[in-house]
Amino acid sequence: MALKLIIFDLDGTLVDSRVDITNAINYAVKEYGIGPFSVQEITSMVGRGITRLIEDLLRPYPYISSKDIIEKFLYYYERHLLDNTKPYPGVKEVLEGLKEYKKAVISNKREYLSIKTLEGLGLMSYLDIVLGSDSVPEKKPSPVPVLTVLDRLKIDPEEALIVGDSDLDIRAGRAAGVRTAGVTYGYRPVEVLKDADYLINDIRELITIVKLLS
Repeated sequence: MALKLIIFDLDGTLVDSRVDITNAINYAVKEYGIGPFSVQEITSMVGRGITRLIEDLLRPYPYISSKDIIEKFLYYYERHLLDNTKPYPGVKEVLEGLKEYKKAVISNKREYLSIKTLEGLGLMSYLDIVLGSDSVPEKKPSPVPVLTVLDRLKIDPEEALIVGDSDLDIRAGRAAGVRTAGVTYGYRPVEVLKDADYLINDIRELITIVKLLS
């Protein structure tokens, strides 16, 4: 069936948010004498949502409340969301070139932060739907967010493609029955994208894949 919908991951696929996430983490843990963490350290942990990231960071410190750290993180991050965060080169060009297709974002970032990021970078107007980690009962790698988007937009799995930088995106897409494309420029090593149907070194290559599937 011809392609009708492209689903994008957000962080590491459409936008590079690594520095702002790292700065917010370091703000949140500073008074506890933890860190500072490097951008590389935090980048390797991004993907499963901020709650999981902070829980992982605090494993050696069971006496520290993850709830307090999360609250501090959100306080800082909301106020510095776009200090350094930018779309990857070619993202706006590609979204503009895909106007005839339905487009969605599924992120493991919370929904309001995802929307605020997209609005602030001028990307929201290109999208039909945005889901975050708190939008549905399960998040990637569960297929539930993908299936939710398909249902809301009345699209069959065979008519959709998910694009992301993580095995979480590929696993969610495959479990939902949609085609998958892994971007190699994001936060994860290319090895984790081995099960993707397509690999993309530059987001502009997506146009060729979409035409092939249409």
